[in-house]
Amino acid sequence: MESTYSSVSGSIYSNLHKPAVIVAACFVLVALALSLFLIFQHLKYYTNPAEQKWVVAVLFMVPVYATESMVSLWNPKLSLACDILRNCYEAFALYSFGRYLIACLGGERQVIELLQDESRKLLQRPLLDHTSASPNKKGSRVWNFIFQPSVLGEDLLTIEKFGLVRYMIPKTVCAFLAVILELLDAYCDGEFKWYCGYPYMAVVLNFSQMWALFCLVQFYNATHERLKSIKPLAKFISFKAIVFATWWQGVGIALLCTVHVLPKEGKLQTGLQDFLICIEMAIAAVAHVFVFPVEPYRYVPIAESPKVTTEKTVAEIKLEEGDKEEQAVVEKTDTKLEVPGTSVTKSVQDIIVEGGHHVVKDVVLTINQAIEPVEKGVAKIQETIHQRSEESDEKDEQVEEVEAEERVELEGEGTKSETVVSIEERLVK
Repeated sequence: MESTYSSVSGSIYSNLHKPAVIVAACFVLVALALSLFLIFQHLKYYTNPAEQKWVVAVLFMVPVYATESMVSLWNPKLSLACDILRNCYEAFALYSFGRYLIACLGGERQVIELLQDESRKLLQRPLLDHTSASPNKKGSRVWNFIFQPSVLGEDLLTIEKFGLVRYMIPKTVCAFLAVILELLDAYCDGEFKWYCGYPYMAVVLNFSQMWALFCLVQFYNATHERLKSIKPLAKFISFKAIVFATWWQGVGIALLCTVHVLPKEGKLQTGLQDFLICIEMAIAAVAHVFVFPVEPYRYVPIAESPKVTTEKTVAEIKLEEGDKEEQAVVEKTDTKLEVPGTSVTKSVQDIIVEGGHHVVKDVVLTINQAIEPVEKGVAKIQETIHQRSEESDEKDEQVEEVEAEERVELEGEGTKSETVVSIEERLVK
């Protein structure tokens, strides 16, 4: 029965594989054409590097997802490697979207001032009646982060940044760990078995992803008034739809295969996931054209005025009038307008260098924040051990002193008794 079932699922995959590749390739071509054109436009009109470096990183998510899904669908042997690269870039894209929101608000310093002002306004709000609780009363950081994110002030930015970075780190680590487990035949992609690594990684990554997205939502709730000019809701929906669709779609397909709603065949399972992603990336590319347009950046910033250069060309010509020849000098002036920051090469260089610098800096800060409590705990344990050892040494010294005093008293009593005996002996004599 099982062999018949597997043969049927294998025949379904072989019959649908070629048509699926052709259809997916058409959607991938559309996705690549629209997305790469939009990215090139942002690189060409690179007038706001602080924002556009992160816009390009978010937009590049579509070509990465579409290309890797197409390669995985075409050759299932490369599905695990493609899935690892896709997961790593997903974590980086989520981080880039958070940095984009911070850049739109004017940078970290401006965001800190904004959040502190919002926190002061909220905490100093007058009471509406005498029965309501005092707004000046602060709750715990966890409570405020969930229900009143604006109250946290600067801490909200720290939690949001660390939430994104702490998703990026385990996502990358789990991706490479999946390769090791796959080589050991212990990963079992898409199988919910207790001796496989897939279900445990799914739980860890799901929690990390939900927490990172929740941090973004809370940051949006506290800053959406200032972000109205960039229409943040549409950007949130378009980006989070990609992240949620790809992740939960893969988990949902795995569950359907586990309960035998879909044929439990590895190639069919990964192939269906890749095919759906190819279609979804074409839809996402169309949405990005409207959500992340290049029109707001088609201007020259006031701080970076264009550089005007003039070039004069002098030429001598001969004029003939009958038998006479006369020489004349002609001058031509060409005016060139050079707009700074619009070179595609410089744009790419800025994205790689500056963007990489921001990523490394935030990752180092997050690791230090994670190590700091451990170091404090180890130092506290060492201090406790040292204190207890000193107490035990003091007790030993006290015991030694008591024993020494007892020996002295005993020796004193011994000498007294010896003296009494010697006196008695003399009297008898």
